[in-house]
Amino acid sequence: MAKTRVSDQVYRYVTAALGGVSIFLLGVIVYVLWTYSYPSIAVNGISFFTTSIWNPNLNGVPIIVNGFKTLSGSSYGVIVFVYGTFVSSALALLIGVPAGLGTAIFLTQYSPKKISTVVSFLIEMLAGIPSVILGFWGVLVLGPALISVIEPFMATYLGFIPGFGGPVYNAGLIASGLILGLMIVPIIASISRDTIARTPIELKEAGKSLGMTNWEITRKIILPLAKTGIFGATILGLGRALGETMAVAMVSGGALYLPTNIYSSINTMAAFMASTLDGAFTDPTNMNVYALVEMAGLLLIITMIVNVVARAILRQGFFTSAESVVQV
Repeated sequence: MAKTRVSDQVYRYVTAALGGVSIFLLGVIVYVLWTYSYPSIAVNGISFFTTSIWNPNLNGVPIIVNGFKTLSGSSYGVIVFVYGTFVSSALALLIGVPAGLGTAIFLTQYSPKKISTVVSFLIEMLAGIPSVILGFWGVLVLGPALISVIEPFMATYLGFIPGFGGPVYNAGLIASGLILGLMIVPIIASISRDTIARTPIELKEAGKSLGMTNWEITRKIILPLAKTGIFGATILGLGRALGETMAVAMVSGGALYLPTNIYSSINTMAAFMASTLDGAFTDPTNMNVYALVEMAGLLLIITMIVNVVARAILRQGFFTSAESVVQV
């Protein structure tokens, strides 16, 4: 009995230590971000969030602003990158949510078990493809197809829609949205599939006994019960899209200005940080690096908010499904 108690105590302390390491590492990350972004916060202030110009001005001379060195004439604003991040992520949701939800409905309601197993395996494989491979596919296949065929067609026949008119400049925005949408499909499909699969069979049978079609059962019974989990899956997919780096950096076009239409190039926070970090160290005052770290902190805050909301929604969705089963 004593050995059991000792082993339980050891197990308790080991797991507590492992949990503490995770919290400690998160604290270290937050501390480093705050320490290295504070000079940028002090120098740039609110203009960091209200300016669309990012210009380190390496030809400037070092000056002192609020106690920190920076180059004269330099400007650091994140509007372009925040806008590109949210626009590309929104486009990814427009593509990924219908595709992921449709896949989940097919796997749980219509697909034979053998086909469902194969499709589920393929979806899991899609989730495991490195983003750089999707980036190469975007550069070599998707981008040329968009510029030469799809975007001219859209400009010709959809030009009456605001944002769809004008000349075709680049495939950056659409290509980024398509690749991000492809990357979040496995997340939305797998979580939605698990949520839909928890629908009580008694409710489906009751719907059939009332003469409801499969589509009516899906629309009036399954989706209302699973909507919380589906929304949570969408939020998790959004978090994935917000933080994607390499694939977007390869196809976005690296714009430093706001897009004028859907055919323009864009830039995102994660992609811009990855592509300019090396050059940032050429700034003798290091203000360019500090500004990038402040951008990283902003992206971390946005991602954490998205993930916290997603967890809360998923937890609420689990209890709702459990209560439905109990009531039935």
